[in-house]
Amino acid sequence: METNLAQIIAECQAGQLEQFAVLYDAYVRKIYDFIFYRTMHKETAEDLTSLTFTKALERINTYQANKGSFSAWLYQIARNTLIDNYKNHKPTAAVEELENFASGENLEQQTEARLNLEKVKNFLQTLDEEKREIVTMRVWDGLSYKEIGDILGKSESSCKMSFLRIMEKLNKEAAFALIYLLMLKIG
Repeated sequence: METNLAQIIAECQAGQLEQFAVLYDAYVRKIYDFIFYRTMHKETAEDLTSLTFTKALERINTYQANKGSFSAWLYQIARNTLIDNYKNHKPTAAVEELENFASGENLEQQTEARLNLEKVKNFLQTLDEEKREIVTMRVWDGLSYKEIGDILGKSESSCKMSFLRIMEKLNKEAAFALIYLLMLKIG
């Protein structure tokens, strides 16, 4: 698949921009999830995902395979788009929009899940921005340490060490939150 994507990228860079649809299809869900987990707002995530791919299409000629993977390049565009959005707009997300519970679930389970999610969010807020990014990229986005390092401009081992230290701290301070955090990723 990587060879195929490399060929498609080369075709896009040669002016065959209709081939970009293949790249879009390959990455749209991952980029949307990456943005959604940071905005917790469906419409904002959709808009910023669209803007990310528009920027990527406009800048496809700036991508250089020898400087990192296409995936990391695309995530960097998404991250910068998020940063620009935060600078220009105050984030808005209603509490009701944070979870998508089925209407048939029991109220006690919904309340407990909301309280646990709030505890996880509170813990993540105690971390500096870079550490929060490492956790969300690893847990929610499922990125490798290498990809995280490429996006943040850090080494793979530095990202791995940071993640492990954060998980150790979370385990000591709020073991329940760690379990819930991992359940969110699995569920």
